[in-house]
Amino acid sequence: MDDFSRQIGFLQRHSTYAQRWLNARPEWVDWLRTCGQQKVDFQGIQDLLKTSGIAQQGSALDEAQFMANLRLARQRLMIRIAFRDLNGMASLEEVTHGLSHFAQLAVADCIAYIREDLKSRFGIPWSKPNNAEMPLMVVGMGKLGGLELNLSSDIDLIFLYEQEGDTEGGPKSLSNHEWFSRMGKRLMKLLSEHDENGFVFRVDMRLRPNGDSGPLVCSLDMLEEYLLVQGREWERYAWIKGRLISPLPGSLEHDYCAKELDQLIRPFVYRRHLDYGVIASIRDLHAQIQREADKKSAGHQGRSRDIKLGRGGIREIEFLAQMFQLMRGGTDPRFRVRPTLEVLSLIGQRGILPIEEVNTLKAAYIFLRRLEHRIQVWDDQQTHYLPDDELVRSRLAISMAGEDLGQDGKSFMAELDFHQNHVARLFEKAFLLDDSSRLKLAPLDVTWEPDGGYFSQTLVRWSGWVDSPKQRQLPEKSRLIFDNLIRQAAESLQLTGGNQAHADQTLLRFFDLLEAIARRSAYLSILAEYPRALLNVLDLLKASQWGAQYLTRHPHLLDHLLHSGTEKALIEEPEEYWRDVKTNLNMRLDDVMTDGDSSEQAMDILRVTHHTETFITLLADLGIGVREPLAVEKVSDHLSALADLMLQTTFERVWPGVAQKFGLPKDFLAPFAIISYGKLGGKELGYASDLDLVFLYQSVEPDYAAQEIYALLAKRMINWLTAFTSTGSLFEIDTRLRPNGSAGFLVTDTEAFKKYQLREGDNAAWVWEHQALTRARFSAGNPVIGLEFDLVRSEVLSQQRNINQLRVEILEMRRKVHAGHPNVSADFDLKHDSGGMVDIEFIVQFLVLAYSHQHPQLIGNLGNIALLRIAGEAGLMDPKIADSVGNAYRLLRSRQHRLRLDGAEKTRINLDNEPELRAARSAVEALWLQIFQAPSNGE
Repeated sequence: MDDFSRQIGFLQRHSTYAQRWLNARPEWVDWLRTCGQQKVDFQGIQDLLKTSGIAQQGSALDEAQFMANLRLARQRLMIRIAFRDLNGMASLEEVTHGLSHFAQLAVADCIAYIREDLKSRFGIPWSKPNNAEMPLMVVGMGKLGGLELNLSSDIDLIFLYEQEGDTEGGPKSLSNHEWFSRMGKRLMKLLSEHDENGFVFRVDMRLRPNGDSGPLVCSLDMLEEYLLVQGREWERYAWIKGRLISPLPGSLEHDYCAKELDQLIRPFVYRRHLDYGVIASIRDLHAQIQREADKKSAGHQGRSRDIKLGRGGIREIEFLAQMFQLMRGGTDPRFRVRPTLEVLSLIGQRGILPIEEVNTLKAAYIFLRRLEHRIQVWDDQQTHYLPDDELVRSRLAISMAGEDLGQDGKSFMAELDFHQNHVARLFEKAFLLDDSSRLKLAPLDVTWEPDGGYFSQTLVRWSGWVDSPKQRQLPEKSRLIFDNLIRQAAESLQLTGGNQAHADQTLLRFFDLLEAIARRSAYLSILAEYPRALLNVLDLLKASQWGAQYLTRHPHLLDHLLHSGTEKALIEEPEEYWRDVKTNLNMRLDDVMTDGDSSEQAMDILRVTHHTETFITLLADLGIGVREPLAVEKVSDHLSALADLMLQTTFERVWPGVAQKFGLPKDFLAPFAIISYGKLGGKELGYASDLDLVFLYQSVEPDYAAQEIYALLAKRMINWLTAFTSTGSLFEIDTRLRPNGSAGFLVTDTEAFKKYQLREGDNAAWVWEHQALTRARFSAGNPVIGLEFDLVRSEVLSQQRNINQLRVEILEMRRKVHAGHPNVSADFDLKHDSGGMVDIEFIVQFLVLAYSHQHPQLIGNLGNIALLRIAGEAGLMDPKIADSVGNAYRLLRSRQHRLRLDGAEKTRINLDNEPELRAARSAVEALWLQIFQAPSNGE
C-alpha cells in the first residue's frame, strides 16, 4: 500500500464525515492525491472557489445552484484540511487560518451575488461625503475574528453600514437600513441554510447590539451610541476579536471602513491606563460560564468532559490572554492582536508571565485545539465533549498521535489531564481564585485604629479620615478596600519591626497614596487583588520619599510594582530594551496622530511613557524586583537615554507639521540637531533634572527662511516638552547656554556656532562657555548635524591655551559658584563645598581645555571618572591620585543621589562619623591644590 492510500485510509477511519463524502464523490480522491500534499493557503482557497464556479459565475447562477456550488466547495476544503491535519501535515495555524480565510471569501462572494440582485431592483446605497458606494461592513467576531475557526465552527457576525440615507440608481428606492437588512438576511440564508449538500457555516448574530432583540444591521452612529450608553463588560471581551472581514482586507474600501470602525471600538475596549478592574469581571464571567457548562455536562450521559468550557479548557486559556489584552491594550498597542497564541507569545516577551508558564499554556492550547478538531471531524458536529467511551478515547488517542505512534486511551487521558491541570493552575493563579490570597473585604471593627504607640501621626490622620466627607462619598467597595489596606499595611509594618518613626512615616506616605487613588477602583484593585504589589509598595515608600511622591502623582505606575521582569530587561539588555520602548511609543503615537498634527493626547502619551520608564529605573535603583540595586552611574545612563528618546521622538513628531506649514516635502529630514549640555550632556541626569539645550541647524548660506523654519521647530518642541497637560509636564528646558545667551537667537546655524566658539579678542567666547562645551553632546535630531557639532566641539576643545591664564579664569569662576551657594552650617555640602563634586568637575574641565591639544583622548565626552583615569594614564597626574579622586566622585554622587531620593533639599552631611567621606574630601582638596595652587573657595 502506498503512502497516499494509507493516508486516505487513516482519514476515513477517523472521520465518518469524510468517508461519506468520498463515497459519494469518488473523484475527490484523485483531487486529494494532487492537492492534499500542498499547504492550504489564501490563494489556494481563492482558486477552489473559482473552480467551483462561485467567484466567476456567481451573478449568472440561480440561487439554488449558487448555494450548491458554495456548499460543495466547503465540503472539499473541509476534507482537504482534515486529510492534512489527521495525517500530521498541517500546523494548527494552517487549519484555523484556512477555515477562517474560506469564511471570509465565502462571505465576500455571497455579498457580491446578493448585491447584483438588489442593485437591479433598488439601486445602491451611496455615500455622498465619499462619493462612493456604501458597502455592507461585516465584522467577524470570536474565532473568525481571531483567524482561529475550528473544523465545525459557527461564525459570529455583526452587520454594519456607514450612515443613514436612501439608495440611488434603481427603479425603486429603499432606505439604507432596509437595503442592508435585506442583504444581511439573504447572506445568512446563503451561508447557513441546509440543502442536500449540507451547509456552509452556521451563523450566530447574538453579539450584535442588543442581541436577538436588536436590529439585524445598524449604522456606525447607532453602534457608537449603543457602546457609550449600554455597552456591557462582556462585550469588551467580545470586541477584542472583532475584525472587519468585508470589504475584503487589502482594498482601499476595507482600509477606510476599518479605520472608521476602529475609532469607535478602540476606546470602548481599551482603557487609556492599565485596567486591573477586568480581573474581577472576567473571574465572575468565568464562574457563570462554568456553572452553565456544568449544567449541560450533567445533562449529557457519556459526555463527562468539556474541553472548551470545562476546568483547564480552551476558554480558560483564552480568558487569561484576554485579561492581559484588556488590562494593557490601552497602553501597549501590541496587545491588540487577535490570535490567542500571538497574545501568549507577547506576554512571555514582555516578562509578564515566566516564559516557562507561557510555553506551558501554548502547548496546552495547541493540544486542546487539535483534540477539538478530531472530536468535530468525526461527524462534522460542533461539539467539545470528550466521550466516556473507552473505544472512542482510544480512537482519539490514535488520531492525535498517528497510526504508528498511537497511544492507548489511558496514556492519552494522562496527557490530557497533564495539560488541563496546568492550565487550571495557571488560570487560578492569574485570576487569584484562591480567596486566601486576596484582601478580605469585611468591614473593620468600629473600634479599630492604628496603634497609637507605633503610628502616632497616622493615628491622627486616621481619626480625621473616618469622619471626613471624602470617606463618606466613596462607593462602599472602595471604602472597604481602603480601610482594609490601611489595616493590612499597619500590621505588615509592625511585623517587620524597625524604627517606629520610620514606620509611621511610611504609613503616612501610604495614606497619601490611597487618598490619591481612592476614587480609581482599577488602582485599588491592584492592591486588593495582589498581596505582592502591596508589599512592594511599602518597600518603595520606606526607601524613598521622592519615589513615594512620584507614585502618588502617577498611580498608573502601580502595575510595575507587581511585574518585575521589565527592570531585569532594562539592566541586562539596555540597547534592545530602549529599541522596544521606542517601538511601543511610536505605535501609541501613530494611534492618535495623523499627518504630523500635534495633540494633547500625543503629548500625554510621551509623558506617561516618561513616567513609566523613570519609575522602572527607580525600582531598579532601589533594588525592588532585581537582585541588587543599580549603580548611580547606570541610573543616570538610563535616565539620559530616556531623555534622548523623548527629544528624538518629539523632533520626529513635531517636524512634519512644521515642514507642511512651509511647503517642504514630507520625506525631507530637517538639518537640525538638539545639543545637550550640563547633566544630560554628561549623561549624569537625575530624576528631576532640568535639560540644558542648544538648537543647531545647517544652511548653505545666510538663509533667513531657514532661521524662521527652525526657530518654529524649536519653539514647538519646547512647548511639547514643557507644556503642562492632564498628565503633567516632561522637563524644564534651559536654553541660556546658546551663543549670546538669552539675547541670542533661539536656533543657531552650525557655521555661526563654530565662528562664535573660535573667535578671539574681546568678542571671544568666555572660558566658562568652553567649560560647558566639555560636557556637551548630540542628543537628538539629524545625525549628520550631530556629526558637524562633534567636529566643531573637537576643534574648540583642542585649541592650545595659555595654561596659567586658564587656571586663573577657572579658579575665579569656581569662586563665583562658591559665592552663589553659601553654606553657613557645619555640615559638608557634597556638591558645592570645597572638596565636593563641583571641584572635581572643574578639575576635569581644566584638564580637557589645557591638555586636549596634546592628548586628544581627553576630548571624548566620557564622564568625569573616565577622564580622570585618562589624565592619569597620560601622565598629567599620579594614576593612583586619579583613581582615588574618581572613586571620591562616585561616592559623592551616590550619597547625593540617596539623599535626594529621600527628599533632602540640601545634600549636606555631618562628617564626624563619616571616615570614608572625609578621606574622599581630602583627596579632592589635595588634587585641587596641586592643580590650581590655591583653595577653591578663596580662603
